[in-house]
Amino acid sequence: MKLLHRVGYYLGGFSIGLIVLAFFLNGKKVSCDYGPEARVLKNINLKQINYSNTIDSAIINNEIDSLEIRNILIQGDINFSKSETRKEPCAIYAIEGELDKKELVLLVENCDSIATIQEIKWE
Repeated sequence: MKLLHRVGYYLGGFSIGLIVLAFFLNGKKVSCDYGPEARVLKNINLKQINYSNTIDSAIINNEIDSLEIRNILIQGDINFSKSETRKEPCAIYAIEGELDKKELVLLVENCDSIATIQEIKWE
């Protein structure tokens, strides 16, 4: 069999496979969270989010909105060098994001069933 025929069969089967996958996965919430940062953010967002007393007062005084905090928890970047990932019983992660063109760092304590935002730092 010629090389051109082999490539043609391969591309034909590959395209049929893509169409079948698109048909089965259409409309489903499928994500590819394979990196360590994506897995930690997904883990935090699946849990109940609590705020420490200082964060509650900042939300009440309209310094920051809870929806803005949630957005940073979804789309932020984890700085593993500032995080304490091996701390027992709950790891602490530094999640960096941008709010009003200012850098913001959330310190989040990630326990088994609850994630607590401990501190907000403006940088």
